[in-house]
Amino acid sequence: LPAGLSQWFPALEVLDVSGTGLAELGAELLALPRLHTLLAKNNRLGGPGSLPKGLGQAPLGRSLRVLNLSGNRFAEVPPALLGLRGLQSLSLGGNRLHGIPPEIQELRSLEFLYLGGNFITSIPPELANLPSLNYLVLCDNKIQSIPPQLAQLHSLRSLSLHNNLLTYLPREIINLVHLEELSLRGNPLVVRFVRDLTYNPPSLQELAGRTIKTRNVPYAPSDLPENLVRYLSLASNCPNPKCGGVYFDSCVRQIKFVDFCGKYRLPLMHYLCSPECSSPCSSASQSSTSQSESDSEDEASVAARRMQKVLLG
Repeated sequence: LPAGLSQWFPALEVLDVSGTGLAELGAELLALPRLHTLLAKNNRLGGPGSLPKGLGQAPLGRSLRVLNLSGNRFAEVPPALLGLRGLQSLSLGGNRLHGIPPEIQELRSLEFLYLGGNFITSIPPELANLPSLNYLVLCDNKIQSIPPQLAQLHSLRSLSLHNNLLTYLPREIINLVHLEELSLRGNPLVVRFVRDLTYNPPSLQELAGRTIKTRNVPYAPSDLPENLVRYLSLASNCPNPKCGGVYFDSCVRQIKFVDFCGKYRLPLMHYLCSPECSSPCSSASQSSTSQSESDSEDEASVAARRMQKVLLG
C-alpha cells in the first residue's frame, strides 16, 4: 500500500485492493479511523507479516465492519482478526484453512461468515456462541459432522454445507426455527437419502396380492398353491390411516419426527405402500389422543416434510 495513505485520505471509508498481487497489508491501514469496508480478495496474502501488527488495538480495529480476504493463501484464520470486535462480515473463502479456531467466538458482532472452498474438517462448538450470526457458509470443505451446539444459533437464516462429507445431521438442527436456506447437496447424506427413497414398481404378484387383501377376496388354502398362501400371509398394513392399503415387498421409506416423552423429537423410519401415500401418520405408540398431543404430532409431521424438502432440494 502506498505510504501516506492515511494522510491523503483521512476520511476513507471503503478500500478495495482486490486482485493487485499484494503479499501484505501495510501499517498505513491502522491510521484510517473511518474505514469500515476492506476488500483484499484474490491476492497473495497469507505469509508472515501479511497483516499489520496491532490490528485489533488500532482505530481500524474499532471501525472495520466488513473484511473480505477470500482467494488468498491463509492456512489458518489470522489471530489478528480475532481482535476485530466490531466486525460484522468476514470472508475467508478459497484459502487454505484446515480448521476454525475456537476463539472465533470473540467476534460477537459477526453476522456473515464465509469460509467456503477450504480444507476444513470440523466445526468447533464455540461457533455457536455468535449471537448475531445470520449467514454461515461452509460449503466445499471436508466437514464430516455438525456439532449439535449449532442449534443455539437462533439468528441463523442461511446455512450452506453443500459439497462436504456429511453422512448425518444432528436432530437438534430442526430447532433452527428462523432458518430459511439449508444447502446440503453433494454430501453422502443426501445421496443416501435419495437412494433410500427410490421406489421399485410392484410386481404383478404384489399387485394381485394387494387386490386380494384390500378387497377382501375370499380364498381357501385349497384354492391356491402353498407358496402363494404363505405370500398372502406376509402382507403389511400401510401405517397411513387414510390409506387402508397393504404392501409386501415394494414400499417407500419415509422419515418421521415423533415427540418422545415431550422432550425429544426422534427421527423414525416408517414404510408406506406407495410414493403417493404421503399423508401424515399417527404414531402407533400413542395411547392418548388429546389436543396437545395432536398438535405436537402435526408439528412433527411438518418438520419431517420440511426436512425432506430441504434434503431433496
